[in-house]
Amino acid sequence: MGQFDDTYRKEVNSVAPYIQGETEDEVRRKFHLDKVVKLGSNENPYGPYYHARKAILRSVEDINRYPEDDFINTKCVIANQFGLKADNVGLGSGAGNIIETISKMFLNAGDEVLIAKQSYRLYREVSKLMGAKVIEIPLTKDYQFDLQTFNEKINDKTKLIWICNPNNPTSAVTDPQALERFIADLPDHVWVVVDEAYADFAKPEHLPNLLQFIGHKRVLILRTMSKAYGLAGARLGFLLGEPTAIAAYDTVTEPFNSNRSVLAATIASFKYDQPQFKRALKRIWGDKVGLTESLEILGCEVARSDANFVFVKLPDGAPSATEVTDGLMAQGVIVRDGTPWGYPDHIRVTIGKHDELEFFLEKFQTILNE
Repeated sequence: MGQFDDTYRKEVNSVAPYIQGETEDEVRRKFHLDKVVKLGSNENPYGPYYHARKAILRSVEDINRYPEDDFINTKCVIANQFGLKADNVGLGSGAGNIIETISKMFLNAGDEVLIAKQSYRLYREVSKLMGAKVIEIPLTKDYQFDLQTFNEKINDKTKLIWICNPNNPTSAVTDPQALERFIADLPDHVWVVVDEAYADFAKPEHLPNLLQFIGHKRVLILRTMSKAYGLAGARLGFLLGEPTAIAAYDTVTEPFNSNRSVLAATIASFKYDQPQFKRALKRIWGDKVGLTESLEILGCEVARSDANFVFVKLPDGAPSATEVTDGLMAQGVIVRDGTPWGYPDHIRVTIGKHDELEFFLEKFQTILNE
């Protein structure tokens, strides 16, 4: 796409559009395939869960009404889940909507923003759109946020830090004690947003205790119902923070920014679907262990994953990540190429159902043996 003309905000020309993964229908049509397995978007194959499905169906009866009471009830249920109050909770139409609203809430032209270079790219684009200067800091070799360098880059112009933990695309968590120390030592003019979209898949001992900072440091915690609760198509994210920050967020975001159906599904997921939720996580963890072992047998290196996907370094001498992802797609398997993140020898693979992972391994091994 060419440059936009002068009637658009000048920052629009500095922002790269979000590139989603290939869809199953696109791949099926392009390669004339009967079977396509999608392991490229980190979706949960087991959701939504039973009571959430029922709640969605019931909500249709009142879909002609704005969801005023549902908003309040959902905030209360989420707050109870985390030992907080309703005024500690903000809602949004997916995590992406919240990320965009946060950037509008905090950033002025000329503010500085710190992000990891190899992380979720929406942080960079929404910050640039608001006229901020984005400083990208490479991850360490073991996929950790380089918190020492982050700290060195903080100055009087620093306004906002984005941290994705577990990180996308690398699946790794940053050392929890180090992250807690980093946040505790931040100067008072700096906000930090910790995106925990994949935290439900992590071992609890691998995660920092961020709730301790609410009301004491300028911290916001971002969560989503898209991943562990399998509601990616329904779109709901939520934000945890001090009441003043949540009030500012609610001021900036659009009214009724989440639909009645997903609010009903969220309430049902937290109140009634926890047993099924835990069983799904157990299955994902088990298949992740099996997939990791199989990939290592094939000569791959797999990062320690605390997410519902694995980040895979291809064997020495293997085709590039782009060649592998293109080859897999032609055979009906969608995974993500690590090249856009600066990892031309890595692929990212979602933990789908067991038979889907077996199909992937079969096709992947064929490509490695060519």
